[in-house]
Amino acid sequence: MSASGAAVDMLIVPPMRDIGGFGVRRALPAPGRRSIGPFVFLDEMGPADFAPGAGMDVRPHPHIGLATLTYLLDGALFHRDSLRNDQEIAPGAVNLMVAGRGIVHSERAPRHFRTSGGRMAGLQFWLALPQAQAEIAPSFSHYDAGRIPVVAGDGFRARAVIGTLDDVAAPVDNPFGPCALAEIALEAGGAYEIRRQYEERAVYLISGVIEIEGQVFADKSLIVLKPGADVALRARTDARVALVAGDPLDGPRFLWWNFVASSRERIVAAREDWIAGRFPGIEGDADFIPAPELKAL
Repeated sequence: MSASGAAVDMLIVPPMRDIGGFGVRRALPAPGRRSIGPFVFLDEMGPADFAPGAGMDVRPHPHIGLATLTYLLDGALFHRDSLRNDQEIAPGAVNLMVAGRGIVHSERAPRHFRTSGGRMAGLQFWLALPQAQAEIAPSFSHYDAGRIPVVAGDGFRARAVIGTLDDVAAPVDNPFGPCALAEIALEAGGAYEIRRQYEERAVYLISGVIEIEGQVFADKSLIVLKPGADVALRARTDARVALVAGDPLDGPRFLWWNFVASSRERIVAAREDWIAGRFPGIEGDADFIPAPELKAL
């Protein structure tokens, strides 16, 4: 959806999709906008309230050509992968998994969460690797919430997750080239200025109401900004946003199922490898998601 104004280029309002009692909003990719910098996928998971005995279960599935970044707002998840990494993730922590030439992972509610039940909410991002790095060896890294630096000012508190935010560098490994990811909490009446350092920038409004140059936006929307100028976010209520930014991708990408590649042929080959069992497995988690039918890319 186009949006008039000197600062805003497009407004994307992602629909809610129910995946078995757990709602997901997919802001990227969207019609008319496939990526923001290296960010080719942005999902908001929940919020959802699980009764005792229930929880989120994402069975083992493969990835190539990208990195996944899981950032929880509430609840808990347990990550397992084919490199034998086992890691619980808590709100504010960061799980970064670089798929490269191929990796398999699962994300499930940990035992303690499943026993007691509770609220689950979070964001998941996929970042396309540069073409020269698309087939690198897979890797995994975890950063506790206390390692993520905070930038605070009058009426705002921002966490630098990837890249540099207001000259504060994030500790998270960055194989994606110039880009940034931040979570920003604004108090009612507070303001935060997004610098012009990246050509492509967008703000996902998790909650609250904000104003940009007189335009008012409510929660659950992706606000794509025009390049070339600093942009001030002003909060009409307490608000929470995710800022994604970066330089344009170094060429077009195809995104199908869990795969990102610069050619259709690579995606077809990855699907065939998954069906044939040529991806590595996850020790202790033998269940898996079968590959869907391959339609036109």
